[in-house]
Amino acid sequence: QVQFVESGGGLVQPGGSLRLSCAASGFTFDDYAIGWFRQAPGKEREGVSCIRSSDRTTYYADSVKDRFTISKNNADNTLYLQMNSLEPEDTAVYYCAATRNGAVIHGYWTCKPNEYDYWGQGTQVTVSS
Repeated sequence: QVQFVESGGGLVQPGGSLRLSCAASGFTFDDYAIGWFRQAPGKEREGVSCIRSSDRTTYYADSVKDRFTISKNNADNTLYLQMNSLEPEDTAVYYCAATRNGAVIHGYWTCKPNEYDYWGQGTQVTVSS
């Protein structure tokens, strides 16, 4: 059974940094895409950053480019999101999720939430002074 557990969220002032972690268990796929998604109050869930295993191609939403960095440690099967220069608009619940759908990974490579099948419970990030 695939399970993701996110951690690292919290309250941070604007301009600060956080590092989110997503520990994966039961995740033995050879070919997959995995990423970070977020949902702010009253807004739809959106893709923040995704990476695919085959060539480590990454995707970043325009709103987080040059501020956020996605990485994956294969040794301990943990996904990270380093978030710098945080803004109040980054306040949301952050989720990690994965897919093994080959069409998503190698066809229409996407970081859209509705294309991802395995989800964690989320971690709250609040950016406020």
